[in-house]
Amino acid sequence: MFTSVSFFVFGLIIGSFLNAVLWRMREGMGLGGRSMCPLCRGKIAWYDNIPLFSFLVLGGECRLCKGNISWRYPLVEGMTGVLFALLGSTFFVWWDVSSWVLTVFYLVSASILVLIFLSDLETMEIPNILLWVGIGWALPMLLVLDTLHSVSNTSIWSLSLHSGVLAGLVAFLPLFLMAALSKEKWMGMGDGFLAFFLGLVVGWPSILLALVVAFGMGAFVGVMLIAFGKKGMQSQVPLGPFLILGALFMLFMPHWFPNSVQMFFWYW
Repeated sequence: MFTSVSFFVFGLIIGSFLNAVLWRMREGMGLGGRSMCPLCRGKIAWYDNIPLFSFLVLGGECRLCKGNISWRYPLVEGMTGVLFALLGSTFFVWWDVSSWVLTVFYLVSASILVLIFLSDLETMEIPNILLWVGIGWALPMLLVLDTLHSVSNTSIWSLSLHSGVLAGLVAFLPLFLMAALSKEKWMGMGDGFLAFFLGLVVGWPSILLALVVAFGMGAFVGVMLIAFGKKGMQSQVPLGPFLILGALFMLFMPHWFPNSVQMFFWYW
């Protein structure tokens, strides 16, 4: 319980930071300097910048200009807090050094994925910088994890780096081909590179079921949006958020319900 609460609080803080990062990226601003109101650009005092708490105390308004602050901000903070709590309670073991490294790998990767999720959902664009930072973070971390877990007579595909690269390539190639053949009308190139990053995170063969879940969710949501008149047959729906949800699903499933996963992969 203590672990989950600690990671949840930490996630709230990171979620607040991710809100600021995403806003500053869109405004073309650097990450330095004090937090400011997105409406009046006034400097926010520390006591008005406490994740979730300050938003509730202020009634969702800026103390300076009285403008309404979007509910997206506390939702992102809460979502990141829950995600961090799940990662911490699932992967972190305080007496196991390798679990510390694995947890850090997942926490940083999850933070990058939250930014990608929000960006693609709101603008249908994935900033290349986030993809390259994610891939550049994952590759050396997988090598570190392999070093910590190195044992003799280990199968090459049980190594995190080989498993991740294989999963990344398997996920990347079909999406890249669809984007290239359709000249990015079906999906963007960013979706292919996102799939590669997700493959590095979840590994082989988990990425296969992650893609099945992602496309299944995407198809279901698309049909529902058309059925309720929110979208037309020619409308576009961002794929990135579904790819991320599918990958997160497969990140936790083998640990929470191992028998269910083995039904899909008898060679797991």
